[in-house]
Amino acid sequence: MKQILNIIPMIVFFIFYNLYDIFIASGSLIVMSGTICLFYWIFYNEIDKINLFSFFMITFFGLLTIFFHNSQFIKWKITIIYIVFSMILLISQFFTNKPIIQRFLERDINISSVYWRKINLIWSLFFLFCSILNIYIAFWFSEQTWVIFKVFGFTFLTFILVLITGVYINYKILKEK
Repeated sequence: MKQILNIIPMIVFFIFYNLYDIFIASGSLIVMSGTICLFYWIFYNEIDKINLFSFFMITFFGLLTIFFHNSQFIKWKITIIYIVFSMILLISQFFTNKPIIQRFLERDINISSVYWRKINLIWSLFFLFCSILNIYIAFWFSEQTWVIFKVFGFTFLTFILVLITGVYINYKILKEK
């Protein structure tokens, strides 16, 4: 349920972009992201750190986009979010006992620490790749192409990596038994 809620602001952004422009879409993204955080607070009595961080980044870059009437700001938002995610995963990979991914999932999934580190590193590299890919698409293609890729391309790439990660974890669980 929570993962589906996190997709809603992107879909609203896409719809408003197609109906109006990048500036109205940026405003709608801010409003929907805030609404999702409020929903989490009301129904779960907490807001995930990732959602809160995303909300602040969306608000910051969205307001810059609207205020300066320059779409470059909103294009950098996802790049910076992905770089921060990549760095956090890398820091947890090398400077903590347990990588972040293991901390999130170890209650539900029991695999060796070695495999968690591999998964964590793959996700870190994935976010780094996505940040570079976003820069390339944002600045070498049309704004419309970037919007389509931002909403559907990154969602598809993330879905594929989730599937690959799930298959890898399942394989390692079976192998350890």
